Amino acid sequence: MNDDDWADLRSRCERLDPGSELVTPLSDRPFRIDATDDDRIVVRFADSGEERPLWREQFDVFDDQLEGQATAIGDLQPGVEPYAAVITLSDAYVVEDDAIGRAPEAATGGESPFLVSAADARTPPERVHDDALLLAHVIERLAVDDRSDLESLDTDSLTDYYVLASDVQRGANEVRSTARDELLERLGPDQELHGQFGTVRRTTRERRRPKDDETVLAALDERGIPREWVLGVDPDKLDVVLSVTDLSEDEVYDSSEDVYVQKTGVDEDEKYSRLQGIADRIEDLEDAEGEALRDELDEIEDRLEKALTAG
Repeated sequence: MNDDDWADLRSRCERLDPGSELVTPLSDRPFRIDATDDDRIVVRFADSGEERPLWREQFDVFDDQLEGQATAIGDLQPGVEPYAAVITLSDAYVVEDDAIGRAPEAATGGESPFLVSAADARTPPERVHDDALLLAHVIERLAVDDRSDLESLDTDSLTDYYVLASDVQRGANEVRSTARDELLERLGPDQELHGQFGTVRRTTRERRRPKDDETVLAALDERGIPREWVLGVDPDKLDVVLSVTDLSEDEVYDSSEDVYVQKTGVDEDEKYSRLQGIADRIEDLEDAEGEALRDELDEIEDRLEKALTAG
């Protein structure tokens, strides 16, 4: 790797958007660029917090392997994976047909398939936080308090309001499920755990499902119970009959129509762009007004803590 290629690679790493990640080509381990130096690029793996220097001399070795012949991604060794991911940021390299090689003169490299944007690199809790912040901002901007306020909204604003509320609900359910599994590891029978905002306890629900048909019918026959008492119409089998006979649906089905709103798309780029704008505005609160706001929040937290302790 000549000096120009190394300079280009370092420059590409330094210009990555804050929060963006790379993933190793085979093991899919996400990592971020922490720093660059004359002889190394320092990365940090998200799954372990491990910091690792990627040395220029090792990039040189990998570059020599690519001289004249591309390297199949499937042949990469674990220790080489981060080098392979980072090197594809440079204009001098390209990924084609599941192999990494030097970019031909007529081709443009640097379009790494292992680069994950800052918006896509967010963890599920971070996505919930961001969506909730956007929803709170929309509620504040639109001054939404009850249904009568919604009736006065223009259609675009009402659509955004619904989409964000849906995203918060879905994301919160995913985070809640993860927290539930961890809490079940800590909760014993009839035990309660208390936090500042509420209490949880282990609850057991019994779920029943019939055994296989032969077992159920044999048990009924043994006790002289007529099979007709439990036999019913199987909707799946009924649909098969409808498809192969002239039997009509209205003869065997009672139909009703439910009308609902279905979210069919989300513009994550627009959401993230708007979120960055809000974040920039928060960072700009460095004057007396911003300091007063932070002091007020600290005071509220202190009062809440005292109230909870007293209770």
